[in-house]
Amino acid sequence: MKSINFLKIIIIFFVLSFNKSYSIGKIRSLNSNLITLSNDTLKSNKKKNSNLSLAIIPPAIKATGDQLYCPQSTINVVTSILITHDPLETGTEAGYVQISSGYSSGLDQLTLSNPASHPSITTSWDVTAGKLKIASATGGNVLYTDLEAAIKDVVFSNSSVTAFGTKTFSITIGNANYLPSTQHYYLFIPSIGISWTAAKAAAEASDYYGLKGYLATILSAEEAKLIGEQASGTGWIGGSDAETEGIWKWVTGPEAGTIFWNGTANGSTPNFAFWNNGEPNNQGNEDYAHITQPGVGTKGSWNDLSNTGDTSGNYQPKGYVVEYGGMPGELTLEIAASTKITIPFATPATNPDPVCNSGSFTFNATATTGSTINWYDAAVGGNLLATGSSYTTPTLTTTTTYYVDAGCESNRKSVVATVNITPSTPVAASSTVYNCGSGNVTIEANSNIGTINWFTSSTGGTSIYTGNNFTTPVISNNITYYAQASNGTCINTDRTPVNIVIYTPPAVTDETVILCQYQKVNLDAGIAGMMYKWSTGETAQIITVSASGTYTVDVTSPAPENCTSRKTITVDEHLIPVIARVTVNGTKAIIHLTKEADYYEYSVDGLQFQDSNIFYDVPAGLRTAFVQEKNGCGGNTLNFVVLVFPEFFTPNNDSFNDVWEVAGMENYPQAEITIFDRYGKLITQLKGSQMTWDGTFNKTPLPASDYWYALKIDNTHPVFKGHFSLKR
Repeated sequence: MKSINFLKIIIIFFVLSFNKSYSIGKIRSLNSNLITLSNDTLKSNKKKNSNLSLAIIPPAIKATGDQLYCPQSTINVVTSILITHDPLETGTEAGYVQISSGYSSGLDQLTLSNPASHPSITTSWDVTAGKLKIASATGGNVLYTDLEAAIKDVVFSNSSVTAFGTKTFSITIGNANYLPSTQHYYLFIPSIGISWTAAKAAAEASDYYGLKGYLATILSAEEAKLIGEQASGTGWIGGSDAETEGIWKWVTGPEAGTIFWNGTANGSTPNFAFWNNGEPNNQGNEDYAHITQPGVGTKGSWNDLSNTGDTSGNYQPKGYVVEYGGMPGELTLEIAASTKITIPFATPATNPDPVCNSGSFTFNATATTGSTINWYDAAVGGNLLATGSSYTTPTLTTTTTYYVDAGCESNRKSVVATVNITPSTPVAASSTVYNCGSGNVTIEANSNIGTINWFTSSTGGTSIYTGNNFTTPVISNNITYYAQASNGTCINTDRTPVNIVIYTPPAVTDETVILCQYQKVNLDAGIAGMMYKWSTGETAQIITVSASGTYTVDVTSPAPENCTSRKTITVDEHLIPVIARVTVNGTKAIIHLTKEADYYEYSVDGLQFQDSNIFYDVPAGLRTAFVQEKNGCGGNTLNFVVLVFPEFFTPNNDSFNDVWEVAGMENYPQAEITIFDRYGKLITQLKGSQMTWDGTFNKTPLPASDYWYALKIDNTHPVFKGHFSLKR
């Protein structure tokens, strides 16, 4: 041991005489070799002598290693490391290397690159915390020399080809998480069901290598991620609105009194806050901030709870997070160091505008700080063309792709110099297109490259269609369209005209032709001097058919028009009518045919014809029924008799109605009429030449009354019965 000057000896004895000890930081300020007393309850390696303990100066770690990293490779987390320690303490329980910021769980990993070279070392990887623990393989303390050698061989890797950003590594002696940006330490203390006030008291009663503890205060997203996502559990933090409802403050540590939230879930923050969805909600006097149970909403976010929380489930406190560092008067510990890696990433600017036929291009790109931008001619390997934020190409005559990175080949990005060739003047498939009648017309033009745009004028105007084949809207008059070729921004200004000529097709009219039964009929296409094609295969203008049906003829005008119109002729066969019978009821007669049709007309005198087959007031006597087809296809006749039975007669010799006589009976000489009185007594029989009755019985006049008759013509006709009146 080095000699101690007299003043230091006096101080040692002064301390011993008062049975007190200096804080670690203060003792270290005296001399790294000074032996003194300590009340550091977190140190495990203490030297005891009688009733006094000798304080061990905490080790100090210094590390370097700010480096660039390419994804899917490995890199040492330090380029150099030095652990200085008290000669009385040669080792510690464990050392830790943690990805304390920028951690990507499941992609980032820390490993010992060559474990065979470190037989006294064992490592374990905590994927949740992103922390690699380095401990003794035998279970005791790991020597600082072995720890230092192992940390030199700890490597980082990321399995994603698209990884980006900065990763910060914390190298610490104690097991608390260390965040380089705050230089504070964070430790989760499990304690099921602990209240917030008890957690606050316990945190403030603890220390870490001489740093006073307090419930954690979270001032940034980086701090929230380390505490909430990479910690081993959830629990209380140092926020509360118990003083004023809705005004959330940090009430612990050096930030005590700082407001970080106003209101409930829809409130606002003047500083950083990380509430879970719908929080804080103040359900049941919830005045204390708590890191939410994993699996409930956003990972690592906060919720508000009452002082005791729930007795079970997701909102039962599982412990608390203690933060160390930053309290007034405290010196910074050196038991932790940090390094970082940056994944270099070049971001190219938008590709330059294309040029026509040839030209030079200037590309620009930006990169992460400290990176050099490299320009290549290939996505992998290739030639390094230039370095720097811009690159100007030689004169190019074809589209060319270049690549840029910031030091990592796997992160190369492509940029494109587009050279468009000016297309040749379009060639129309046909300079004139003919169309028969109005309608849509398809026209076509092609060029050696690019696209075809169609216009309605030879210069200027706006393109109405893009594509080689253009189907026009319905057109009915001659018109000219113009085709122009373009390749990107390179345009051939010469436009190719395509004329559309509209021909008038032959004017045909469909018709219906009557074919009389047993006859033939001529069908006429209707326009002379054309070409004809009938559905029968015939090619004459007029053809003769003998069967009903639908016939078509394509009428085509001569070349160059060659326009075709189709005429349809419907041939209807009209049958010659056949009268089946005529039914007569008094003076009403109905003519019945064997087959009815609406093209027949009827008559009972051969002069006046009608569409109806029913006739009224037909005169008595022998009559003839006439039926004929309206278009002259033929007709048929049938005789019939109309009998008229008088309803009364007046036998008073005034020459009017003096006898009862059935008109028309002369056509049935074989007929017989029997007359009865109202009691059924036979009065007389009329037949042959005697077909009238004068109202007498045996030449004696009968009284006025009703009398009945029965007329029998023959056995083929029904018996006609009725009655009439005799009036005197």
